[in-house]
Amino acid sequence: MNRGWMWVLAGGVAETAWATFMKMSDGFTDILYVVLMLAFLAVSMYLLNMGFRAGLPTGPCYAVWVGIGAVGSVLVGVLAFDDTLNLAGWACIALIVGGVVGLNLVSDDPEA
Repeated sequence: MNRGWMWVLAGGVAETAWATFMKMSDGFTDILYVVLMLAFLAVSMYLLNMGFRAGLPTGPCYAVWVGIGAVGSVLVGVLAFDDTLNLAGWACIALIVGGVVGLNLVSDDPEA
């Protein structure tokens, strides 16, 4: 695995964290969570950029980063905030994962 993918995976986790802290900021009224959100947002962007700098292709790289953030945010919502997700919602999450995997499989770039 290209080392760049490790940066992107970590960036996706950081993306999940900043989205979680945004939720916890209560409409940007809790300054601690606003600061944490901004810090993790910056870290997430930095890590995505490190993936690009490692030579990863833009489309698959961004799709993996966003996919991890999206799926991670849904899971945090369900597990920590009592968000609900019906069968169709879980199917849509599976489509996101399948789409990201599929994009990487059909990419012409050997690093994808």
